[in-house]
Amino acid sequence: MDWSDNAAREAARAGDYGRVLELARRAVGMTQKQLGDAIGLSQSAVSRMEKRGVGTYDMNTLARAAHHLGIAPGLVGLADSGAAPVAAVEGLDPVERRQFLAGALATAATPALAATAPAPLEWGAEQADVLRVATTAFRRMDASVPARQLADTVQGHMRLVQTVAAQAPDQTARAHLAAVGSEVASLAGWLSWDMADAGSARTWYGAAIKAARRSGNPLLIAYQQGSLAQFEVEAGNVAQGLSLIRSARRQLGSERPAIAGAWLSALEAVAHATAGDERAAERALLTSAAEVELIPGEQPPPWPWVFAFDMRKVAAARVTCGARLARPRWVLTSLDDATAALSSHHEKQRALLGLDVASGHMASGHLDTAFALAARSLDVGLRLRSGRVVERARTFRRSYSSATPPAIVREFDTRLHDAYL
Repeated sequence: MDWSDNAAREAARAGDYGRVLELARRAVGMTQKQLGDAIGLSQSAVSRMEKRGVGTYDMNTLARAAHHLGIAPGLVGLADSGAAPVAAVEGLDPVERRQFLAGALATAATPALAATAPAPLEWGAEQADVLRVATTAFRRMDASVPARQLADTVQGHMRLVQTVAAQAPDQTARAHLAAVGSEVASLAGWLSWDMADAGSARTWYGAAIKAARRSGNPLLIAYQQGSLAQFEVEAGNVAQGLSLIRSARRQLGSERPAIAGAWLSALEAVAHATAGDERAAERALLTSAAEVELIPGEQPPPWPWVFAFDMRKVAAARVTCGARLARPRWVLTSLDDATAALSSHHEKQRALLGLDVASGHMASGHLDTAFALAARSLDVGLRLRSGRVVERARTFRRSYSSATPPAIVREFDTRLHDAYL
């Protein structure tokens, strides 16, 4: 939501409550379908509500949507019943606003100590949705916060999810909460991986798959299998990673969403490149690109995919494959298309891709450029205490050997040798 020019307040004053909902929904990166699923409406019904303009709204629907998005009731024409007010956040860029709103939503989702107790939530989807808000906020914070600062909080959140799930009255509610537990376990696995704790990462990813199976959601099961596959490939277990990718495809069947196929094919390409199989990697990249062409341009990615997968992501995968195969042509010819990934606000992901680009320059003989890029990525890894980035920097360094390394290499070695996370 654009807090600086009070667009939401202007829409509220005009009675355009649908516009208020649309601004809040877009600010947190939520799709119309995701909002509809949370409040019991179809995507088309949410679209109609947002485009209604100045007109008559169903108050119960407005209340559910406002509660879910953390909007002050007054902004949608309702009496204030203790909901958190909308705060003006001056001087923040769009990313910082989204991070602020994610934190505000997590706070709003916590029961307030008020004179009048809020109405209890219904079991099932609403409970799951409130818990998912915090998970989303933690996942966004991972982009710029050391994993060690998040890990304990995320594990505490997992205990809360487990406590709530233990009180679920029926199988439907348990399935909803199992899906939330799967997401939290996957995030805990990612944080463990970033802390270079492979044993804990593998345990958490395994727990995420088990919880996804309890949820009964094939798309979530496949997503978690793909996530574990990505980890196993990075750990050097390529055969296991490829087996998990094949299992994920079987789980989805022939009716899988195109975004799922594109993502899994990109993971497969990196796996083949890690194993040194250039031809198989090229085939998988071509398949991923073909799947991307089938993704409807205007459709948001289906949950659990939070971010879009497009040709720039395929190009980034090609950069990684080129680095693994020592094919500088793959790396350097894909850079223009992968620029968006290199300018990502997710510093850790940007650092990892930067090391792949550095590997491409190394393979093409551009030593100074390679180590200059690698040093920038290493600095990010050290600042954010990312074991994953630092270990990738060590792998990069091992690819170069010389009895008399130049000064830029010696400087890189000094930084790397002092890396105690």
